[in-house]
Amino acid sequence: MSNQKDIESRRRFLKVAAGTTVAVAVMGGVPRFAEAADLPPLSESDPTAKALGYVEDASKTTNPKHTAGADCANCQFYTGASTGRGPCRLFPGKSVNAKGWCISHTPKQA
Repeated sequence: MSNQKDIESRRRFLKVAAGTTVAVAVMGGVPRFAEAADLPPLSESDPTAKALGYVEDASKTTNPKHTAGADCANCQFYTGASTGRGPCRLFPGKSVNAKGWCISHTPKQA
């Protein structure tokens, strides 16, 4: 009796394993995360950028909400390097300048 259950359990496992293998093959393997070099730069004229007051250079903003030293590089939403360009979770599919800034800036937690 338990032999039959073992056989059914193995069959179920093999079906799931085969299905997973096929799914991975169809999807092209493990998903690749976009790198900053793969992302087009965010333009200040982009509607979302305008709505969030994004500027390429934080030192040139006149927005009263900006505080000295706040820029994309030290924001929790920015996932790039501290220089150059990188991805920001607020602007999916685009890269932002590490020296940029927007009104949603939230300092990274230490």
